Amino acid sequence: MAKGHRSQVKRERNANNVDTRPSAKLSYARVSVQKACFVLDAIRGKDVQSALAIVTYNPRYASSLIEKLLKSAIANAENNNGMNVENLYVEECYANKGPTMKRIKPRAQGRAYRIEKRTSHITIVLNEK
Repeated sequence: MAKGHRSQVKRERNANNVDTRPSAKLSYARVSVQKACFVLDAIRGKDVQSALAIVTYNPRYASSLIEKLLKSAIANAENNNGMNVENLYVEECYANKGPTMKRIKPRAQGRAYRIEKRTSHITIVLNEK
């Protein structure tokens, strides 16, 4: 059993579980999770060059956000981890639900319809082959 203060014990325990894979995260993206996942499913498991080609020529709005995020993850791998770009592939990519902005749209006869503007947190994790 480890001795010391509880925060020190937690710090030592969490130091062993550090993820060293290069990643990039976009928080509060103004796109719903479902729409972002269409693009993320297309690039999951692909090498970085083909993934960039897919998101570059994909007509969806989410693909422009994911393209910037993928380029950021590649730069993180190259500069922070010293990895070779040719050996990188997309190991994980997922979108989690963010907060929903609730708006009201006026309708006929004094009614009001709720408009939900959904956001998401998109994460891309790379790894070397």
